[in-house]
Amino acid sequence: MIRVVVVDDHDIVRKGVISYLMTEPDLEIVGQASSGNEGAKVVLEKKPDVVLMDLIMENGTGIEATKKIMETLPDCKVIILTSYYDDEQVFPALEAGAFSYMLKTSSADDIAKAIKKAASGQNVIEAKVASKMMTSFRSSNVSKPHKLLTDRELEVLMCIGDGLTNQEIGDKLFIGIKTVKTHVSNILSKLQVNDRTQAAVYAHKNGLFRSN
Repeated sequence: MIRVVVVDDHDIVRKGVISYLMTEPDLEIVGQASSGNEGAKVVLEKKPDVVLMDLIMENGTGIEATKKIMETLPDCKVIILTSYYDDEQVFPALEAGAFSYMLKTSSADDIAKAIKKAASGQNVIEAKVASKMMTSFRSSNVSKPHKLLTDRELEVLMCIGDGLTNQEIGDKLFIGIKTVKTHVSNILSKLQVNDRTQAAVYAHKNGLFRSN
């Protein structure tokens, strides 16, 4: 029996997926949650084999939840199930430890199959997502990983290069502190650096700062 937890902030979507999965004799729904933080808590408590994880949620994103889960349960397979497949979501999700990446346009049967494949060690990357990943890799210069950053992430990186704190970045760009932290996390992952100091050094080496 494959133990599954479903995390999605849309009640109709979550309940619909769960209703279908419950008809599969080899799948057992052991928990559900409507936010990233709640999802991570449920997963760490229930220790499922596979997690269906939405990405954009309040009170903790799917990327943040995936990181927490992987830190404690590295063998758990997290399948991202979302409507988004832009670079700002795909790469950070996979870097956080997501095992598979599927879109909500997938059929319920395909989702069930992906869960079973994940449990047996086979990952599934939606065709649209795989195509976008290949395009991004081909168009990016490996020596210039900041080309993978979104426009907003590039702005935040420049602020880091200027030595601004998260609060100062939020005030300057008119965004919330939580959003700033998410951008910073994505930047560190995409630049493959360990902390803000290394990110600042990278910014200066590449002329990505704008101090007055």
